[in-house]
Amino acid sequence: MITDPIRMCDLLVGLPDVNLLAVEDETPLKVHIELRKPSRRCPDCGERGELKERRRVELVDLAVFGRSCRLVWHKHRWTCGNQACERGSWTSQDARIAAPRLGMTDRAGRWVTGEVGRDGRTVSSVARVLACDWHTVNDTVLAYGEALLDADPARIGQVMALGLDETLFCRVGRWRTQAWSTSIVDVGTGTLLDVVAGRDSQGPTAWLEQRDVDWRAHVRYGVLDLSGPYRKVFNQALSHVTQVADPFHLVRLANDKLDECRRRVQNQTLGHRGRKDDPLYRARKLLVMAEQRLDDKGSEKMLGLLKAGDPRGEVKTAWHAKEEVRNIYQIDDPDVAAEFTARLGHDLQDESCPPEIRQLGRTIIRGHPQITAWHRARVSNGPTEAVNNLIKRVKRVAFGFRRFASYRIRALLYAGKPNWELLATVTPY
Repeated sequence: MITDPIRMCDLLVGLPDVNLLAVEDETPLKVHIELRKPSRRCPDCGERGELKERRRVELVDLAVFGRSCRLVWHKHRWTCGNQACERGSWTSQDARIAAPRLGMTDRAGRWVTGEVGRDGRTVSSVARVLACDWHTVNDTVLAYGEALLDADPARIGQVMALGLDETLFCRVGRWRTQAWSTSIVDVGTGTLLDVVAGRDSQGPTAWLEQRDVDWRAHVRYGVLDLSGPYRKVFNQALSHVTQVADPFHLVRLANDKLDECRRRVQNQTLGHRGRKDDPLYRARKLLVMAEQRLDDKGSEKMLGLLKAGDPRGEVKTAWHAKEEVRNIYQIDDPDVAAEFTARLGHDLQDESCPPEIRQLGRTIIRGHPQITAWHRARVSNGPTEAVNNLIKRVKRVAFGFRRFASYRIRALLYAGKPNWELLATVTPY
């Protein structure tokens, strides 16, 4: 049991080498401290300084005994005794109490970074707990979060399969223009490596070029959707990797082309968009289901609706094309799959096919190497999509972002798997 009043105060304040000056019983509670042995040496010339004043700096601290708290730091301000020194004066600093230019104590800063970054809490809820401003918490999370990410270079380890995919960052301007971002993901571990602005090739290419040669040489597979910009990224920055088209995106593209064909035929035959009693509108969900998931009743219903609403058989042809695209991934032999895909791409170019399916065939022909590479690599963008779901959760919790820096740091803290044990050792700069 500790009976020394001074020692008891030190334990309650929880800070080293400080004197407890006073406690104000207010709301929030205010605890006044000063450094016990402040440095009086000039940071530039080393001359001993003379005390000029003691400024009071009020910092948001962790709640104590169920009450919000403020730490009032009486900072010593010194005047340099060397008349030739250009500094003139300086203020004592101690990173153990608070980082420079932040309105929160160091221990509170580490706590809010863990709450917001690791646990995904909203900034506003943490600010309510501490009875402080939203910006105070957010600025602190960004400062400590960036320091944590910089202190953890091992987070971006050797990568065998690298995935790229876009996700919506925000909508800007009067017309709510979409601003996109690109997620760079280690597909093998499902780790978000970084987020760059835009969904063109410039951001990811620049990021990859900043990696060292050995790191890039270790990457074997580049996983992507069928977009041209991401193909360009791998062609420019990782020309040695095997590009693999994600199966999900190809099947989704086939479903999209089927839906486009259905809507076009709907307008051409009935002169309006789909209504609840129109045959093709009633068949829309059955068409995009996998054939093996349809029972006899569902299959009979779909064929009957197509017979009633698809006089030239275009939608039925598009449905068969979609099923053939799915069959690409039912083949185990890579050589057979390559031959099947090449033949399918050319078959879908036949003049009897709807224009949407001919466009799908051209995409298959153009992406044939990437599509058939999956049968040897067996890697997909599934982990990248999972990471994007985590990013979207952060966006929902934040009720949207306006600054890309906030978006990037929050996404990396939540989905980037940093070493949170390092948070106790980092210092914001």
